[in-house]
Amino acid sequence: MLYLFLLAPILVVAVISFDTQSTMAFPPQGFSLQWYERLAQNEEFITGFKVSGIVGGGVALLALALGVPVAVALTRYEFRFRELLSGFFLSPLMVPGIVLGLALLLVLAPVGITGTYGGLIVAHLAITVPYVIRTASMSLMTMNRSCEEAARTLGASAWTTFRRVTLPLIAPGVLAGGVIAFLISFDEAVISLFVVGPQATTLPVEIFHYVETRTDPQIAALSVVLIAISIVFVVIIERAAGLRKVLR
Repeated sequence: MLYLFLLAPILVVAVISFDTQSTMAFPPQGFSLQWYERLAQNEEFITGFKVSGIVGGGVALLALALGVPVAVALTRYEFRFRELLSGFFLSPLMVPGIVLGLALLLVLAPVGITGTYGGLIVAHLAITVPYVIRTASMSLMTMNRSCEEAARTLGASAWTTFRRVTLPLIAPGVLAGGVIAFLISFDEAVISLFVVGPQATTLPVEIFHYVETRTDPQIAALSVVLIAISIVFVVIIERAAGLRKVLR
């Protein structure tokens, strides 16, 4: 019953997406695929989807490139200001999104990268890197270090040990961090509103602008498509690494 209660809104949205009415209402008055056809012809949504996908992919890769080394440094080494460095990287999680968005606008606008892919990626990195650090840190703290010690004893360098032993062992946590970074970037709307522009507008911002003036079932159809993509994403992760293992 709990799952049914949680999934009921999604089921209602799915049903509404096939309605024949021009406004969202439940129950539907008929069955039609017209809203999916219009969705396939909506240039704003298609462009926004491409922008969000490109930005999300770039953010995931850069967040991993930055977050994993930071996680290694924070969990494996003792140095001055370690706690301060940890607080610095995790602080964006404690700042309201609208405040962070305004701050990023004030920083990025003078540089001239607002409304660009680069500006969006930089802005989204601020809120995605902390998740990569947390997931990678948890994997590093819970892994069995005897394999690393054995590799070092046999003469492997620190880099070889990390590349051939440590990284494969923490791969589920790293994968989880990358997936979370992509999804957060793809779904981010508040911060994106401050840094988007005519040449680079993400899908959540396009949806926000669309529902300001219209409430037709096309939004429901888009929601169903995004849900289907999310399910495919989950299945791929399950086949590649095991979803429970990744989330753990």
